[in-house]
Amino acid sequence: MNLTSFLPFLAWFKLTTKETVKDDILAGLTGAVIVLPQGVAFATIAGLPPQYGLYTAMVTPIIAALFGSSLHLVSGPTTAISIVVFSAISNYAEPGTPEFVNLALTLTFLAGVYQFSFGLARLGSLVNFVSHTVVIGFTAGAAILIASSQMKHITGVFVPKGESFLHTWMDLFQGIGDINIYLVIIALMTLLTALAFKKFMPKSPNLLIGMIVGSVAALYFKQFTPDIKLVGEIPAHLPPMSMPDISFESIRILAPQAFAVALLGLIEAVSISRAVATKSNQRIDPNQEFIGQGMSNMFGSFFSSYAGSGSFTRSGINYEAGAKTPLSAIFAALFLMVIVLLIAPLTAYLPIAAMGGIILLVAYNLIDFHHIRQTFSFSKSESAILLTTFFATLFLELEFAIYLGVILSLILFLAKTSTPHIPTLSLDGDPKSEKRKLLNIAKKPLKQCPQLKIIRIDMSIYFGSINHIQKRLAAIVDNERIHHILIEASGINFIDLAGAEALVSENNRLKSLGGGLYFVGLKSSVYEFVAKSCFVRQIGNDHFFDTKTQAFHGIYAHLDKEVCKTCQALVFREC
Repeated sequence: MNLTSFLPFLAWFKLTTKETVKDDILAGLTGAVIVLPQGVAFATIAGLPPQYGLYTAMVTPIIAALFGSSLHLVSGPTTAISIVVFSAISNYAEPGTPEFVNLALTLTFLAGVYQFSFGLARLGSLVNFVSHTVVIGFTAGAAILIASSQMKHITGVFVPKGESFLHTWMDLFQGIGDINIYLVIIALMTLLTALAFKKFMPKSPNLLIGMIVGSVAALYFKQFTPDIKLVGEIPAHLPPMSMPDISFESIRILAPQAFAVALLGLIEAVSISRAVATKSNQRIDPNQEFIGQGMSNMFGSFFSSYAGSGSFTRSGINYEAGAKTPLSAIFAALFLMVIVLLIAPLTAYLPIAAMGGIILLVAYNLIDFHHIRQTFSFSKSESAILLTTFFATLFLELEFAIYLGVILSLILFLAKTSTPHIPTLSLDGDPKSEKRKLLNIAKKPLKQCPQLKIIRIDMSIYFGSINHIQKRLAAIVDNERIHHILIEASGINFIDLAGAEALVSENNRLKSLGGGLYFVGLKSSVYEFVAKSCFVRQIGNDHFFDTKTQAFHGIYAHLDKEVCKTCQALVFREC
């Protein structure tokens, strides 16, 4: 292993030039301005004091940039993880209290340990088994939960803390007569201003401008209502040192929730880095990304940062702004430190209702309407997974919703791989030619040998798929009375022990009927495994062939010559 395996930033640091540094500085400045209102909003969603969102945006991007694999991924606080953090910790402590903050830091540390461990164990490919539909369903549900949690700040209607989704809306409906119109106007002005600047001036810091307009509106409406609450002044200093509680009791109660946070963070980070990488023609190493995310969360928990991951908005803008290397994410964090030191006192004038308006916009942007429409149009099974994850997010514990989504993804994957496509093949072309190909008879009507069935298995033979394969072999024997079966095996990537045992059993059954099971074109890696497992010896070495010509010549010797005399198919050269 070379040094870049442990210090991946050495690889991209060689790419830096005066020009790339200039581009990264400009992209970093853009990122810092964008993350300022987001950091405050996300910390509010997580139930933490606003400064913790900014601390997270200062610390985690630097570590993730140094130890990740993506050139453009920007890590930090995200909406989905923020709401999972709130859901996980609010059962044990009052949001905003020192106890809540301490547990959030512990949760972050444990999530980082999980992620780092997954990276070291080279489990990066695991995220490939989580359907993108699960992420879409979860984030859509999280968006509605986030919007619901802000309605009390926007309307002024009292909703007790810790209320469920349904109870929150019941309380809002019952308190409809207590709505404070001035708070609603402040939130709407903030929201509409941010939307207008996004539409007409796409490159402007629209969320920041919206918050400024909301603050000015609050100053004016203060004379009409005493109910305008302010966020309060954020401390103008850099992330202070902190110490997560790594006692046995804290680990015991938070370990399951930390696993959910870790899983969601990895899915977000890898899927976002891959999405951006397709535009920049970069190759992502999921294992290195796991390590980078894990280290950023572990390190961040000692510097007052809560759980972070890759941000789609900031990563996309980082790429569009012309970033060339991960230095852009580091510059964004450094610029944010300077900005916070300069303007932190101004947050004392920021109304909570305006923050609610910003969070509504953030929640709306979480819903991927395009992919939801696509899913409902083209796939019933994916639609079922999307709706199940969506409703589980709304009505069940968020951590359970993530696990349920992952389990559904695996079930869908296993369902697809457990029923491999098994087409029937036959030879096409002149029987005297040596360049004849095996074709699927569904695509072209071809003559078939009445004694030998040729099939192709288009997937691995393992414990999940063997039942489907055995049914297909049984149908050939029972319905077509054919006892010699040749498997064209070029599409088989793997045969496990359960699969090997089942195939030996099928061969024995065919042998008892005067036939046999034959294989042609097995990949060398698959043949090597089945040879070691005694599969080849049990079936018989003469049942395995390298080429079609050898296979047909070898099997023809076992066919009933009396049947061959009256056969009109004449499929093989030997006929």
